Amino acid sequence: MRRGYPTREQLQSSFERVLSQVLAGDGLSSETGLDDETQDALLAIARAYPNASEELVEAARHAFAGQLDGSNTKRWRAEWERDIKEREERSKRTQ
Repeated sequence: MRRGYPTREQLQSSFERVLSQVLAGDGLSSETGLDDETQDALLAIARAYPNASEELVEAARHAFAGQLDGSNTKRWRAEWERDIKEREERSKRTQ
């Protein structure tokens, strides 16, 4: 059992392994250490099998780059904070 977060190298290895799997039609593995955005992009490739386009592969690589540089997390947090703020505003209006 691994503790802590995976290293950049472990994430890279995991991404390449899962990308190869979905391109071969083997489906998406669980417990990859990859974030939701990256997994969603890989799932799109799996669903397109055997006709996954280069655009889908590039989208997966882009999503994975966002995981590595933290931009996926920043975007997710900003969306989450917006949702919370909207709920609070709706709650104030109904009181």
